Amino acid sequence: MTSTDVRLDYLLDSLKDAVVFCDLNHVIRYMNRAAHLRYAGRPAAVGRSIFDCHNDESNAMIATIVERFLAGEDEVFLSDRKGERVFMRAVRDEGGALIGYYERYEVSCAN
Repeated sequence: MTSTDVRLDYLLDSLKDAVVFCDLNHVIRYMNRAAHLRYAGRPAAVGRSIFDCHNDESNAMIATIVERFLAGEDEVFLSDRKGERVFMRAVRDEGGALIGYYERYEVSCAN
């Protein structure tokens, strides 16, 4: 791990919001500290398909959203419930090509 990677880990781990990054094969490649805490007690997720962590309806929604990302969208709002807003966000390389996506859970200030 380079020093830049370490600093990015510290930055992402400082967030109170869970961040789960997946590649285009839908494999979970990174979870920040908040995500590990959110999913504590469940089977380890890094290295597994995001589809193993969701039901069929959610999996279909994820696949549809990734198609939207491939068509150029950058962020999709999923829900606002129980004091948190849930988003999916595209991650693109320096040329603008989609390389993955992440789920982001934004906790309201009231929590």
